[in-house]
Amino acid sequence: MLKEYAFALTWRVGVLACVAVGVLVLYGRFTSPREQPDETVALQLEPVPEALDPLDMGQAPDPKAGAVIEDIWKPAATPPGGISWSILEATGETTRTDAEGYIVSKPRFTSKVESLEGKRIKVAGWMTPLDNGARQTHFVLLGYPPGCPFHFHANPNQFIEVFAETPFRTDEVKVHVVTGVLELTGEDESGIFYRLRQAEPG
Repeated sequence: MLKEYAFALTWRVGVLACVAVGVLVLYGRFTSPREQPDETVALQLEPVPEALDPLDMGQAPDPKAGAVIEDIWKPAATPPGGISWSILEATGETTRTDAEGYIVSKPRFTSKVESLEGKRIKVAGWMTPLDNGARQTHFVLLGYPPGCPFHFHANPNQFIEVFAETPFRTDEVKVHVVTGVLELTGEDESGIFYRLRQAEPG
């Protein structure tokens, strides 16, 4: 309790100090003598930019390859003959708070998703490696770019745990097309709704 009070007090004092410094700076700027006191000083305002397109924002260089990863509110494109992320994202959640205060959930699969269980499907996404090395046999396939500002933490219906028979080259920048047998999970409240078994590059 005492620590929280001290932190709150320190934070407030810091904010007040910043405000005071700002006021003093502005006061000095408006009260200091000008070189030409008789002339009217025209304020030159920067032009207001047009509204930025969200699709043009949020690009960041990849630290490994130097490539640009586009952060867009858009899942990976559906490959020919593949399953779209809109179908997988239609799965709902039933959530509860466990004894330790964590939110856990079970899936509510749609009939369309249930019809895909045990079938070999094709889906595209971004890789999050779970193993070290230049090739992966176990990784997470993300529906959205890994740096997307709207998806710091993917929901359970926005990623698939992949177990590959044919190793995939480790690449977190490119979009991977993956085929595998879909397994519906999550009844154990593990936070994983989808797995692909016997997966290989699509």
